[in-house]
Amino acid sequence: MSDAVAPAEVHGQAVHHPKLQHHFETMEQQKEASTLGMWVFLLTEVLFFGGLFMAYLLYRVWYFDAFAEASRDLDIQLGTFNTVVLIGSSLTMALGVRAAQTDERKKTVFWLVATIILGLVFLVVKGFEYEHKFAVGHVPGPNFHSDSPYAAQEQIFFSLYFTMTGLHALHMVVGVGLMSVITWMAAKGRFSARYYTPVEMAGLYWHFVDLVWIYLFPLLYLVERHN
Repeated sequence: MSDAVAPAEVHGQAVHHPKLQHHFETMEQQKEASTLGMWVFLLTEVLFFGGLFMAYLLYRVWYFDAFAEASRDLDIQLGTFNTVVLIGSSLTMALGVRAAQTDERKKTVFWLVATIILGLVFLVVKGFEYEHKFAVGHVPGPNFHSDSPYAAQEQIFFSLYFTMTGLHALHMVVGVGLMSVITWMAAKGRFSARYYTPVEMAGLYWHFVDLVWIYLFPLLYLVERHN
């Protein structure tokens, strides 16, 4: 019998949901604790990316012309496509959480699989972007090449570009792995209308990673793009 439909367990005189951990009194209390824990974790992630954003903003103020020149070398079409992909993945993730809340197993699995596919599409496109940067010599280091008079400052831009987008891509890889586990659990009937906390918490993580990209895209790709 699956965990979602298992009979309630009895501890002493208390009867509770089989997914209720012994150190919580109710399912609601357990969910609140999980939600608080996830938000605390996401706060540490905000601090982590916040330092990178601050470094970027400072260098952008100091070397604005160089950053604008380097930004024009990024593929805005691929960046825009990836932005649309991630916005779409946030939608499918939200629909997956809703399906779990309403105890619709097939829909939950469907929307979670769609989220995973969109995440993989994003990573593949980002891989093509990185490949092009290696081909044209825009990777900071001894082999860096640029005909711009701001070549030294452009290396700072591309250093931040690879650091920020690379860490974001790493978070996407973690997200895809997490969603794969959640999808497997959903397919096994581990969730129900009374217990869907793991799906919701995974959704919070996924939305956070998407939100980070929403900030990265204009900061990196749209520096004085109208010139």
